[in-house]
Amino acid sequence: MAEQNNRQNPAAVPTESEQIAIRKEKLAAMQAEGRDPYRVTTYDIRDYAEQIKATFVDEEQTPMQVSVAGRVMTRRIMGKASFFNLQDTTGNIQVYAKRDDVGEDTYARFKKWDIGDILGVKGYVFRTQTGEITIHAAELQLLSKSLRPLPEKFHGLTDSDTIYRKRYLDLITNPDSKDVFRKRSAIVAAIRSFLDQEGFMEVETPMLVYNAGGAAARPFETHFNALNEDMKLRISLELNLKRLIVGGFDRVFEIGRVFRNEGIDTRHNPEFTMMELYQAYTDYHGMMDLTERMLRHVAQKVLGTTTIVYRGVEMDLAKPFERITMIDAVKKYAGVDWKEIHTLEEAREKAKELKVEFEPFHGKGDILCAIFDAYAEEHLVQPTFLMDHPIDVSPLTKKKPDDPEYVERFEFYMNGWEMANAYSELNDPVDQRERFAAQEEKLAHGDEEANHTDEDFLEAMETGMPPLGGIGYGIDRLVMLFTGAEAIRDVLLFPTLRSAKTGSEGRQTEGTQNEVTAVPSLAPAEAVSAEQIDFSNVQIEPLFEEFVDFETFSKSDFRAVKVLACEAVPKSKKLLKFLLDDGTGTDRVILSGIHEYYEPEELVGKTCIAITNLPPRKMMGIDSCGMLISAVHHENDEERLHLLMVDPHIPAGAKLY
Repeated sequence: MAEQNNRQNPAAVPTESEQIAIRKEKLAAMQAEGRDPYRVTTYDIRDYAEQIKATFVDEEQTPMQVSVAGRVMTRRIMGKASFFNLQDTTGNIQVYAKRDDVGEDTYARFKKWDIGDILGVKGYVFRTQTGEITIHAAELQLLSKSLRPLPEKFHGLTDSDTIYRKRYLDLITNPDSKDVFRKRSAIVAAIRSFLDQEGFMEVETPMLVYNAGGAAARPFETHFNALNEDMKLRISLELNLKRLIVGGFDRVFEIGRVFRNEGIDTRHNPEFTMMELYQAYTDYHGMMDLTERMLRHVAQKVLGTTTIVYRGVEMDLAKPFERITMIDAVKKYAGVDWKEIHTLEEAREKAKELKVEFEPFHGKGDILCAIFDAYAEEHLVQPTFLMDHPIDVSPLTKKKPDDPEYVERFEFYMNGWEMANAYSELNDPVDQRERFAAQEEKLAHGDEEANHTDEDFLEAMETGMPPLGGIGYGIDRLVMLFTGAEAIRDVLLFPTLRSAKTGSEGRQTEGTQNEVTAVPSLAPAEAVSAEQIDFSNVQIEPLFEEFVDFETFSKSDFRAVKVLACEAVPKSKKLLKFLLDDGTGTDRVILSGIHEYYEPEELVGKTCIAITNLPPRKMMGIDSCGMLISAVHHENDEERLHLLMVDPHIPAGAKLY
């Protein structure tokens, strides 16, 4: 009854700090009585919620006796009897506790326990008049006291920042989130099982390395105090696995973390899980065949089907995967016949014509890849092998015998995402040394993602490396596709986030800066002192003196939009690509040049303001349908920008007047 009154009178609900204080008082009282729940060390669990509901039979003559443990999620106190919902590792089950059955003293203590407490329950199973399978409790035991209230039970945990920072609360309150991570575990297990059947051996290689090679990425650097030497975190698994091929292991793989010092968005996290495998005496065609078999096996094992549906798009793994060269893809989707581009200058002119950005040190092959990224990548929705990349971007790959400007490499795509990267691996040490020299040249010209020469690896190659195929899979993106997750953070238990700092520096928890939100009123004792903001060095643009007529102004359609996804635009240092809910039911794409001020991951879930009736404008080959509104000023002669973010209670599509 008290809980019902509280819902009708929100003012009667204690604040979180008050609830914590009350719970601590209850704990102190229990400890004073010699009933410290934290002294409990074990409990005899013989049954689980989902197993009970799956095996219970109404007609059984002998009642089904069970012993379970879990967290109290909801409860209804009704005098001499109560119902509560118990959540264990498999799911939820209702429990019926009656004073006459559990004992008067135990029932009195139970009424003082709280939602979030962890209980042990023994009893028998029955079905209520409403048809719900329920445990009739004979014994109740408090196994652990929850000192903090759970998120509001009727809506669960919805704040994205809290979901990622406090994953334990997300797993407690969101069953769908828990299911994602169960499927992730099943996906990795299915991959291991498949490769074991294929004769591959799983190995482990170092994360700390002196030369971070095997990929085009900027590494994290650290210092090893004991040896007084600088080291790096690996950016790929490749080079050590190839050393094992030289050593005589013909089929090896590793599933492990790699680290790349780059941006964060819906598909990128600085540390992520890769699976790399290498097989002697095969080439990239063998890797394509292996990939098709493996993905069909994993999908069938985990999902029970080879058809994957992601955000309404159906992808069929049962059909043979398409195989297309990068040159053919650029011709098909960008209308450029790259075979007619013969010089670097011609490539640069074509990129400028297509409004594709490139760096001064980029070669002809780099520019081809940039055009592919801008125009073709998003179209590779069905399972597709993109083949035969330029040598400029593939320093560890065999050249095509009939065209040495290109290599025997493929990227595997689904849903417009790169899912895997594979090669006919280079095993010529002379050629490899030349490739490393070209990478050193790029490094000298400012390419921080270029590789250093690895003399030890070259020595291993000189010992004799058999012909081989190799492939690297992004496990996180695969899990996203198989689970329907919209962002990589949704499939990482503990994703990388900006540090949450508060206090004297005036910095707020990530995701709250520059955002207008509804703040509940606080009692005087809880009042928070307002941050003192210094505007003395701010310069703003002069106001327009020319008036605009009301009819023209009224035609601009300003709407509230929700950020569904946000990612950096490949090959652009400034642009972010926003996928927005504008209330129409059709997702809207808007590009905005604000990457200097925001990382994509901190904007997902925000409510912003956009002009929605501007004509589409092509940027980096992508149609931008509207404009997000930002506030711009100068401070100490530097431009400052704040994306306008508003109260999340405002629905998508709400019109501004």
